[in-house]
Amino acid sequence: MSVHKEIKKVTTHTLLEMKKRGERISMLTAYDFTMARIIDEAGIDVILVGDSASNVMAGHETTLPITLEQMMYHAGSVVRAVNRALVIADLPFGSYQANSKEALHSAIRMMKESGAHGVKIEGGREIKESIERILTAGIPVMGHLGLTPQSIYKFGTYSVRAKEEEEAERLLEDAKLLEQYGCFALVLEKIPAALAKKVAESISIPVIGIGAGNGVDGQVLVVHDMLGMTNEFSPRFLRRYANLYDTMSSAFKQYSADVKSKNFPNENEQY
Repeated sequence: MSVHKEIKKVTTHTLLEMKKRGERISMLTAYDFTMARIIDEAGIDVILVGDSASNVMAGHETTLPITLEQMMYHAGSVVRAVNRALVIADLPFGSYQANSKEALHSAIRMMKESGAHGVKIEGGREIKESIERILTAGIPVMGHLGLTPQSIYKFGTYSVRAKEEEEAERLLEDAKLLEQYGCFALVLEKIPAALAKKVAESISIPVIGIGAGNGVDGQVLVVHDMLGMTNEFSPRFLRRYANLYDTMSSAFKQYSADVKSKNFPNENEQY
């Protein structure tokens, strides 16, 4: 009889327990089945189906153009690959800001049609009603403060947020409010490390950072960036764990050369 080791799925409760124990949470983005399978099997705790798909998958300059239907397609592709990780999907720009009924409708569609385990939405007190309404349907909500890319045209820049005392205070208040509203976790993007540490210590829900220093409860990176598949994006917070751009490029060049020289396929590679 084969011994089948049962995989313990990561849940929102798991993340709360990890924070209590002081165990760091690993999170990466994924947008397709093949990549998600590799990430899941490597033991990453949370997979974010980010609206960064708008940039890395579709080539848009911002995250704004991607639609709910496109996000559901990506999320469904990821969910089908995953056995252990918690899969959280971004609700894209325009699918929750207008009113809380629309937010609930978007979140329900995402959960039903993609099978995601929860949703992430950007903003603080201004989206209170949307968060509360989504939660009434039993859908877990992850918050997102700091640099919120869906508001890029308001900020006018992707530079660090909350450097001024007033914005820092508001961010800390918003983080506490998101916890009160019922968010199970919070992403902090591109804010000073000291402020992020203060936020993480001030609330009981896990805080995941991207460009927010080492004083938070976990980290997230865009998978294409950390694998070195994108060359044009080099913020300070990004560590490249591989250089796949060069690896893939040389493989493609070698393939092309082999085809043209009639080296591929060889005797052993045909029927």
